[in-house]
This record gives sequence, C-alpha cells and structure tokens, in this order.
Amino acid sequence: MLDKLAAVESRFLEIEGKLADPSLAERPEELRRLSKEHSALQELVDEFRLYRRIDAEYRDNKELLDSGDADFSVMAKEEMRRIEPEIEAVKKRLQLLLLPQDPNDDRNIMIEIRAGAGGEEAALFAGELFRMYQRFSERQGWRFDILSMSEAEMGGVKEIIGSIEGTKVYSRLKYEGGVHRVQRVPKTETQGRVHTSTVTVAILPEADEVDVQINPADLRIDVFRSGGAGGQSVNTTDSAVRITHIPSGTVVACQDERSQLKNKAKAMKILRSRVLEVEQAKAKSVETEARRSMVGTGDRSERIRTYNFPQGRLTDHRIGFTIHSLPDVMEGRVDDLLNALQTHYQTEELKRAGYASA
Repeated sequence: MLDKLAAVESRFLEIEGKLADPSLAERPEELRRLSKEHSALQELVDEFRLYRRIDAEYRDNKELLDSGDADFSVMAKEEMRRIEPEIEAVKKRLQLLLLPQDPNDDRNIMIEIRAGAGGEEAALFAGELFRMYQRFSERQGWRFDILSMSEAEMGGVKEIIGSIEGTKVYSRLKYEGGVHRVQRVPKTETQGRVHTSTVTVAILPEADEVDVQINPADLRIDVFRSGGAGGQSVNTTDSAVRITHIPSGTVVACQDERSQLKNKAKAMKILRSRVLEVEQAKAKSVETEARRSMVGTGDRSERIRTYNFPQGRLTDHRIGFTIHSLPDVMEGRVDDLLNALQTHYQTEELKRAGYASA
C-alpha cells in the first residue's frame, strides 16, 4: 500500500509543477484536466502525509522505549498507546481512498419513485417516501426540485420524479434504489388488518449535455394538453410534452409547468439521465440494465427494505440493519441507515481488495 501511496504523491507533485507553469493558461482544456486530477488526489495525499507524520512520531517513541531509560520508557509507552488508534484510523481511511472510485459519486441525481403493488395504499406511501427524501435533502442543504408528478385519485402519487443537487449526492443515496415494502393498516381498512404494499425507487446519476450526445433527429416530440387527478390542473393549451428517444425507446413526459418550453427542458433533463444510465449499464457487461436491477417488478417479495408502521420498525434486508425509530426516519432522519449501508459496502470492497484490516 505504501508504494502505491508514494506513487500517488509523486504524481501529485508532478501535477503541481505543471500547474505552476504560466503558459498552461494558454491551454484551458489541459488546465481543466490537470486541476481536476489534482483536486481528486488532494485528500489521499493529505492523508498519506498525515500517516507518515504520525508513524514517524510512533517510531520515535518506540526508539525511546527501547533505549532502556526508565523515565523515557514510561512516557514513550503512553504516547504509543495514544498514537496507535490514530494510525489505524488513518490507515483505514487510506485504504478506502485507494479503492476504485465510482465515477458517478460526485454527480447530482434524478430520483424516480413509483407506486408498486398495493393500489392506493402504495400511492400514498410513494408520496410519503418522496417527502422523506425531500426532508433529508433539506437537512443536507441540497437543492430538491420536482420535475414530473402523476397524482393518484385518492391522494399520494402514482409516479414522481425529482432532481437533487448538492455535494456527493449520488455517493450518499446510491444504495436507495430498489423495492421498498410498507406494512401498515390503511386508513380505509375497517377491520384493522395490516396490509403490505410496495414502492419502487430508482436513483440515476444526472447527466450533463457533454456526457450524452443526443441527436435531435433521434427524438420524436409530441405535445398535448395536461391533466391531473379529478380533472385538476387541466390546461387549455398544448403545454405538456412527450419526448421519445427512438434508438433506445426511452419515453419521458412532463406536464407540470404551464409553459411548453419549461416542460420540454425538464423532459430533456430526465431523458439525458436515463440514456446515460443505459449507456453505462451496457459498458458493464456483468451487470443488467441499472434501473431494472434496482426496482425489479415491484412485487412484494422483491424488497430491499421494510417499513413496519405498527411496530415502528425499519429493516434493511441487504445488510440486516434494523432501527426502531420509524417516525424519525419518515421525517428525513436517515443518517444512521445511510451510514450503515455505506460502511457495509465499503467493508465488502476492502475485503475484495485484500486489505487484512477489513
């Protein structure tokens, strides 16, 4: 590991030298590329330098311990005892930083939530789950925008799509994709029986225009009059937009804005992310298309997580993690859950990388 870290630091210093060259300003593309690489290596190099400093301090104290001087030995032993956990903590952070980084981790996301099995109860929970992610985003200081929404007749939503912008949004929420199962007594249930419903969640890294080149000739754009549940939000003009990406068969419709231009812009934003998702999935030959692996069919048996309201319990079945504070979770306090997921998958990556301390 130390040889690899030394090589990284050497590359970091090489880039610093190039960035100090005034003539680089005349080559903006190279400047942007080098600045990005320098920024990506900064944290790893800082941790490596911290490790070397602490390790040197530890070695100095070990020499004092081995010197035979009784007074110095006592002091050295205390210092070594203090330093050991610091060294282990820095080593663990270095191991994590050396793991191959998900290229999407720094991206903003599109979040798509759809009612699955369970009819109106599923639609109600879809709306509540969406609100949970909204509340969490607010706590993080992220920007959350609704791009498209299809309301259900009895309340809740059939489908809702939003965008979340902020620092490392995809990195934080990428494990949320899948089937979320809810168990509770519906408001319409007169016998007090617990029903089981599902909602599907898809987390897509947001695509920039430079990431996905979409040929306008590959698009079919249809306009129509928007409408909502119970005849609400009906427009008298053709402001709703449906865009079909012919090569991939991807279809996106937006009707929430009264302006056709705004609906088209939102639809293109969603379309770019979906096309990027398909292209990235094709590049990974061992994986199936990303959204399908996330949401399956929406059947009750396909679930990553269960929200049990009668017992106030949430269980993530992938990692066997359970918490008994469901009301807090539904208010967006999901940090403990997300931390547990991140720790689990990072530990798995460390094991695959062959680090003994994992």
